[in-house]
Amino acid sequence: MIRLFDYYRSSASYRVRIALNLKGLDYERVPVNLLNNDQKSDEYRASNPQGLVPMLEIDGAQLTQSLSIVNYLNGVYPDPPLAPSDPVAAAHVRSMAQVVASDIHPLNNLRVLGYVSDVLGHDKDTRARWYAHWVHEGFEALEQLAIRHGGAYLSGDLPGLADLCLVPQMFNARRFDIPLDDYPTLVAYDAKANALDAFQAAHPDRFD
Repeated sequence: MIRLFDYYRSSASYRVRIALNLKGLDYERVPVNLLNNDQKSDEYRASNPQGLVPMLEIDGAQLTQSLSIVNYLNGVYPDPPLAPSDPVAAAHVRSMAQVVASDIHPLNNLRVLGYVSDVLGHDKDTRARWYAHWVHEGFEALEQLAIRHGGAYLSGDLPGLADLCLVPQMFNARRFDIPLDDYPTLVAYDAKANALDAFQAAHPDRFD
């Protein structure tokens, strides 16, 4: 049994749900409500000391950090691949994924936004400007990388690592009313990925 501990609107959890679906793997979802601080409970931290989502229980292991989980799934279940076989093309896919997973998302996740407002005392408008700044900075670069290195999907001939990072970030951008007119390539890749069953089944609207 594969068990995914996740929060339905967590971008990192959303990525892993997509990856599991792309690999055709059945799993049991274990909700962890971040708004109720379930992730900070002693019971959860005993398994995941960082107190974050997602966490995947698989093959007798408890795996954390979304891209680490995705890389594990891609290694153990290689078909369909989540990155091209060509080393250079694969490096470009990983780079595009990291723009989202390392540069945009960590600065805009729930705990960081909470710190900006609750601890540093910034108002709602300042928090919104903070969020928008990092999204635009990341998307401006990612748009150009997508033009240069994208294929049928952002990850190449098949949907993969870059797509499963892009789609949750686009969902969040829309949720926070970030204009996307300047990123037509990203919008097109997001729409194409979201037309696939694996992405639709992972969408936050399917859960609560």
